[in-house]
Amino acid sequence: MRLSDFEYDLPAELIAQYPAHERSASRLLHLDGEWHDRMFCDLPELVLPGDVLVLNDTRVIKARLIGRKASGGQIEALVERVLDGERALVQLRASKTTRAGTQLEFTKDKGSVVTAEVLGRQGEFFELRFVGCTDVFALLERVGSVPLPPYITHVPNSDDDARYQTVYAREFGAVAAPTAGLHFDAAMFAALKARGVVIASLTLHVGAGTFQPVRVENLTEHRMHSEWYSLPQATVDAIHNANAAGQRVFAVGTTSLRALESAASGGELRMGSAETSLFILPGHRFRVVDRLLTNFHLPRSTLLMLVSAFAGVDNIRHAYQHAIEQRYRFFSYGDAMLIERSS
Repeated sequence: MRLSDFEYDLPAELIAQYPAHERSASRLLHLDGEWHDRMFCDLPELVLPGDVLVLNDTRVIKARLIGRKASGGQIEALVERVLDGERALVQLRASKTTRAGTQLEFTKDKGSVVTAEVLGRQGEFFELRFVGCTDVFALLERVGSVPLPPYITHVPNSDDDARYQTVYAREFGAVAAPTAGLHFDAAMFAALKARGVVIASLTLHVGAGTFQPVRVENLTEHRMHSEWYSLPQATVDAIHNANAAGQRVFAVGTTSLRALESAASGGELRMGSAETSLFILPGHRFRVVDRLLTNFHLPRSTLLMLVSAFAGVDNIRHAYQHAIEQRYRFFSYGDAMLIERSS
């Protein structure tokens, strides 16, 4: 397929700039061949006892840094991943080319200055060493900002610190939230557990590459950015038990789905940690996931291609048109979809 097959027109006012007043107060479009307009709080009615919901427990780090070169030029850094206690891979935005050996200074709200040295370049990313640092995660909490997506235009604030994070976030490392999980709150989990639903988890650290556009018309030429995931044996066991009992596996978010399908790419779902660059297009054979809970995705994005593979291109095209007509809220802070896998 081609990039232009995944285009649609979205009125700008439907791009959610702020989350719903309560996490589970968003709308839910249920797609099972037809579409049904629901609220997210209806989710417990759509799962059965023994079904498994798989969550991505990654935690968003304050990955955006604002500063200047020692020479005076302004610079912005977006951390892709933390390498160790003092080093990280970052995307850099500057007015002039940044070379190895360049000294950078970052600060926040006129606080203490953090110095970093550019060690070199790895493809589109730069390797930075933060001088005198032993814990990059702690440094980012002090001087970084929440890396809101570029289509959210307000300056990140304390509300974003809380709401651009799932309530079950645990493992530091993501630079974008697994946004399908933003709709869950304690009351929702209580209702699901009372229903007899099995809650399982994995970790996939969403990278900065998730914001990168697809730049080729022929999609076979596109190469996905690599992301690290870890799948525990307890989640593998929960899925195997559900399969044996004829129950369904729900992936909460495209990141959970990619991790599960990557871990089963050899034919059998296996525990372990690895890098995945799996690019899911229509025609992909899904091995693990029966239902997908997700938000609405950008035109021409790999995530729109993924949900089109899962539900069928025409089904998604028609569902998105319905969502636009019904004034659903789109993207990270927007509403959700529950998609049944197309045969």
